Amino acid sequence: MTPSLPQLSVVIPALDATAQLPACLASLEDAKPGEIILVDGGSTDGTVALAESRGVHVIACPRGRGLQLRTGGEAARGEWLLFLHADTHLSAGWAQEAAAFMAEPGNRERAAVFRFALDDPADQARRVERLANWRARRLGLPYGDQGLLLRRDFYRDLGGFKPLPLMEDVELVRRIGRRRLAFLDSQAATSAERYRRGGWWGRPARNVCLLGAYFLGLPPRLLARLYG
Repeated sequence: MTPSLPQLSVVIPALDATAQLPACLASLEDAKPGEIILVDGGSTDGTVALAESRGVHVIACPRGRGLQLRTGGEAARGEWLLFLHADTHLSAGWAQEAAAFMAEPGNRERAAVFRFALDDPADQARRVERLANWRARRLGLPYGDQGLLLRRDFYRDLGGFKPLPLMEDVELVRRIGRRRLAFLDSQAATSAERYRRGGWWGRPARNVCLLGAYFLGLPPRLLARLYG
């Protein structure tokens, strides 16, 4: 039986997400979170109307995922926050794992992420998943498409997401630190469209190059233009 999570606020940044948002919201329904906040960056495809028809609280915000995440985090009222991308849906059993994590007193100053997955049956997708999950666990660098679950007070003590156009997820998890990250077994299954479009080898290679450039000090605004 799926537990109810009234103490949880879910924050979803979105931009023209009508194709992926229904699956994202459907994966949250049984857990009955206290609130779902969609922070819209100027969608023109009906994303806002779709979200409102599902009872989601919509906040308008200038485009930029870091800024959208920060805006949603500031508006959230729940004791716990779950940041989730609009093109990502959580697998069955995620709510049980999340509830167990939230109930453990030792996790009041820790964060949890889900196991990365892609919604494509291709063998290439499995390879990308293995590499992404290795990076997340070994290097302590999960990306935002793995979700992020943490207590609201802990999030605010950290200073929250920075309003960056790219690498806002890496910047925050580096402040959290590898020792304060927990890795849940449930999957966060993300749309594989950008890998199909950018290439199963090309897209991961570009991501690695951008991550390296970020660590070398290139400004996120420049990296965002390169990311496309």
